[in-house]
Amino acid sequence: MFRIIGETKFKFIEKRKYTVVLSAILVALGITGLIMIGTGNANMGIDFAGGLSLRGHFASEMPIESLRSAVTAEFPDAAVTEVNDPAQPHSFIIKVKRPETEAQGEEQAERILALLASTFSDNAFTSDSEHIIGPAVGEQLRKDAQLAILLSLIGVLIYIAFRFDFRSGVAATVATFHDVLAVIGIFWVLGLEFDLLIVTALLTLAGYSLSDTVVVFDRIRENLRRFRTKGEFGNAINLSINETLARTINTSLTVLLVVVTLFIFGGEVLKYFALALIIGVLVGSYSSVFVASPLVYEWEMRKPARFKV
Repeated sequence: MFRIIGETKFKFIEKRKYTVVLSAILVALGITGLIMIGTGNANMGIDFAGGLSLRGHFASEMPIESLRSAVTAEFPDAAVTEVNDPAQPHSFIIKVKRPETEAQGEEQAERILALLASTFSDNAFTSDSEHIIGPAVGEQLRKDAQLAILLSLIGVLIYIAFRFDFRSGVAATVATFHDVLAVIGIFWVLGLEFDLLIVTALLTLAGYSLSDTVVVFDRIRENLRRFRTKGEFGNAINLSINETLARTINTSLTVLLVVVTLFIFGGEVLKYFALALIIGVLVGSYSSVFVASPLVYEWEMRKPARFKV
């Protein structure tokens, strides 16, 4: 049978003092990004900031530079994106954030359509869809998204605490929170837009990270029957991670094949959703090995309790 990786004997626990630096940086960036999102100072999509998203197509080819120059001349904060859609060529999405009211959003749409009609009179623009969200609705959606992420983390804590023990639940929750913060931090540093699709990606990643952590924890519980003394607890964890490493890598690569394909061919709307999944899969695999398991080890060294075996 073909295997990407064979038997390994890495000492993962011994490397925890080095990986904690990387994790601390990712968490610090994530917390900063989370604060910026909470105050509305990050690059918020119209789902959270409120705004207008207008999608349409031209009758013939339109250089995006010409379209962007025309739109930003009247709407300086507008974002113009070309959509790679074979079924509807020459398509674009025009986004303008933060109208004061929904009525002003509708007025903005009319002004944009009039602007395009006058500027490109020889190349007709047809509106395919309009999406308008008022700022009050956007703020409520932002709060609901934060609550959804918080509830998912509480669910992780309860599930793992019930299946293994409380400290394992805490470790798994910290690892999941670590993954969510890492994606948020990287998106904030890169200045990428946060919208409801990114929240969907974060919730998906919470489940993916949890699944990987449970596999490692299950194997630790099995191997603890072979390692009974306190000094061998680290050996049990190292053995367990090595035994599940091939499964972790194979699963991650399989998922990455799908989300990378989605990133390349999924179009502009799904591009950053797929990017969040790519980052999350990589970070999630890392955290199962270098965050969740070392946390359980540190807790055991300071206050021996052991898994339920």
